[in-house]
Amino acid sequence: MIAVSKDVAVIVLLALAGFLLGGAYSTWKTMRPLALALGLAGVLAVAGAVLYLI
Repeated sequence: MIAVSKDVAVIVLLALAGFLLGGAYSTWKTMRPLALALGLAGVLAVAGAVLYLI
């Protein structure tokens, strides 16, 4: 297993959250259920990054 530093893990989670939230924003008018799922996943990624810092 490859060891990853704490900073890299947080940056990756925040980048993933940005990607997911951007996808939620861009699909909001056409596919609201998918946008809600992407938004929820993005919020969970942000929460994971914040909790990982603590």
